[in-house]
Amino acid sequence: DCQMPELDGYSATGRIRAQESTSRLPVIALTAHVMDGERERCLEAGMDDYLSKPVDAGDLYNLLRALIRPRQ
Repeated sequence: DCQMPELDGYSATGRIRAQESTSRLPVIALTAHVMDGERERCLEAGMDDYLSKPVDAGDLYNLLRALIRPRQ
């Protein structure tokens, strides 16, 4: 969630990315903000994609399937 009270999604993503070593954890923005440029802001923060609230469970599932690759 991009607007979490103590640590927003942008900062949380930065912390996640800073601690990654060899594998990348998928991060999807979930936000009620639908302003122009919000998706780009999320991607620039290191998130992999963006969904606006209310989130459709099927859309989230499909996006996660697209982002998660089976281990070789």
